[in-house]
Amino acid sequence: MKRGILLSSLLMLVLLLMGNARAALTIEITQGVEGALPIAVVPFGWQGPAMAPPEDVAAIIAADLTRSGRFAPLPEKDLLARPTDGSMVNFRDWRLLGAPNLVVGRVQAVGDTYKVQFQLFDVYREVQQVGFSFNVTRKDLRKIAHRISDIIYETLTGEKGAFSTRIAYVTATQWQSRQPFYALNVADVDGHNASLVVRSREPIMSPAWSPDGRRLAYVSFENRRPIIFIQDLFTAKREKVSAFTGINGAPAWSPDGTRLAMSLSKDGNSEIYVMHIGSKRLQRLTNHNAIDTEPSWSPDGRFIAFTSDRGGRPQVYRVSSQGGNAERVTFDGRYNARPRYSPDGKKMVFINGEGNRFRVAVLDLASGMMQILTNGALDESPSFAPNGSMVLYATEHLGRGVLSAVSIDGRVKQRIALQEQGEAREPAWGPFLTD
Repeated sequence: MKRGILLSSLLMLVLLLMGNARAALTIEITQGVEGALPIAVVPFGWQGPAMAPPEDVAAIIAADLTRSGRFAPLPEKDLLARPTDGSMVNFRDWRLLGAPNLVVGRVQAVGDTYKVQFQLFDVYREVQQVGFSFNVTRKDLRKIAHRISDIIYETLTGEKGAFSTRIAYVTATQWQSRQPFYALNVADVDGHNASLVVRSREPIMSPAWSPDGRRLAYVSFENRRPIIFIQDLFTAKREKVSAFTGINGAPAWSPDGTRLAMSLSKDGNSEIYVMHIGSKRLQRLTNHNAIDTEPSWSPDGRFIAFTSDRGGRPQVYRVSSQGGNAERVTFDGRYNARPRYSPDGKKMVFINGEGNRFRVAVLDLASGMMQILTNGALDESPSFAPNGSMVLYATEHLGRGVLSAVSIDGRVKQRIALQEQGEAREPAWGPFLTD
């Protein structure tokens, strides 16, 4: 009996480890921006007992800036010099290369920690624009590289960088069985440091980040029916919050993190409800014989957008978060669904369907102008970056479910696929994290 329990435990451990390994992502830039700003990111100097630091900080920074679509780091082979400090910089060299901005730095091993320094220079004015020094552990070297990328991005664009944020996504993989395993994962926005949140033989859907980035709400079918859970990513503590008869779906956090909007059919029809998480008290917001689902809060907490077919076909509507009459938001096209507000509340992304094609669209809420951002056939689950610059979504490539990202103007596109076999779906871009 003990041997059987041990074998079962070992098998589960192997499955978890394999599922976690397969959750790692690779990113391919499929469309960039012509005229992206050249920038020189010089390999960082290294002082330590090993031949090289555990992480190539400069390479991580360059990759971050490249993915943004706003910058074009110079190839390392084209660099005329390798300064690691401002005192070593000959600005004339960098002007010859046509690089208006220059990043230099160094990493030094200090006992069990690392001292990471960097400086950003304006080459033409020959002045330092910003520079910092950080003391970090080995495991935080990638994290600090992303933070440096954020500082550089904000200094040069005036917009907050989102390289230090994380994404959540669901994978479906098979292991010696035709029945897939489903896993909810989180990873750094560059696809590294993937970690497993929960795994199940049954589908997992609709992950949603809490505003502080500590918790995920999601729908699990592990008991053969949809149930909404909230899971703390730091303690792994999980709470069942909605298990009514019928549909329990599409959880969405309020901006203050105290409430969840959701779609419930406990009273016979799919309607939008708001649950106060602490008391579990429910407030019903819609009351219509149509299907109302996929709620999304406005950043100021005043409205909840949702999908409804009350006009005959799926369209986006909104209702006050305190209840009242719903008003229609989308009018362009026969199918518009899965709305998400931009962080500043001025735009909304959703899935626009025409014929047999479903693509990501963005709507300017003030002007009513809609723009199609993608050209896939089956795009779904759009999610804004917390700085509003990019949209993450799910799509298909070569018959396989992958994630993709597109800039809000449609000019930059990336494909994000699992490193191993399997499919990725249901992405959600996390919020800015506080230190």
